[in-house]
Amino acid sequence: MKIKIINPNITLSMTKKIKNIAETLADAKTEIIAVSPMTGPESIECYVDEYLSIPGIIEEVRKGDREEEIDAFIIACFGDPGLYAAREVTMKPVLGIAESAITVAKIIAPYFSILSVLDRSRKITEDLVANYGAKSFCKSIRSTGLEVLEFEKNPEEGFKALFEQGKQAITKDGAECIILGCAGFVNFAESLEKELEVPVLDGVKSSVVIAEALVRLGVKTSKKNSYKSPEKKIIKGFDNIVNVGKMFY
Repeated sequence: MKIKIINPNITLSMTKKIKNIAETLADAKTEIIAVSPMTGPESIECYVDEYLSIPGIIEEVRKGDREEEIDAFIIACFGDPGLYAAREVTMKPVLGIAESAITVAKIIAPYFSILSVLDRSRKITEDLVANYGAKSFCKSIRSTGLEVLEFEKNPEEGFKALFEQGKQAITKDGAECIILGCAGFVNFAESLEKELEVPVLDGVKSSVVIAEALVRLGVKTSKKNSYKSPEKKIIKGFDNIVNVGKMFY
């Protein structure tokens, strides 16, 4: 089995960290391929960042289909940027780490809270929770006030911020599970779980296990209507993804 994890930002140190964590959860026979696109922002914290990352995500999914014989794809950003678009250009399962983590949280706890980065990222996360039918499960979305790359530069400060917000989510908001709202938080999950004494979910780990299960089940992305391949057309300025509609015809 080959699972391709796409870190939508171009910070390769984060991509390496994501790959290392994923390999600790994957089956011994599963090959994890982790990449950053050739284009995109160095971190993703707002709508502009998300939208600029999507062309690179689509190209990496198409490359996985054409050249790498990938069995499933994971988009490793908590905003799940380009998730539905990626499902249009492959028949393989495509998972977002937010959708995966929220799905697991709804199974193991009646209520969860999400720990995120900047305050401005809150609306993106609120929309995700609503879109995934989890508003009644989500007690709070708490911001650390730190940018994504600050967790790379100063992990001690990052851990402290996550711990403080996690503690508040449990004692004040009533959370019984914590979801880490950034792929850059992958290395903090285990330590936070020990300190907070509730389940702490990292979306990368959740996605890897779900992806393996979907591949074993032999399921594919439905191409009946909503996720069918895009209609053929010229897309000016994006030569690498022009006429993606040829894929399934």
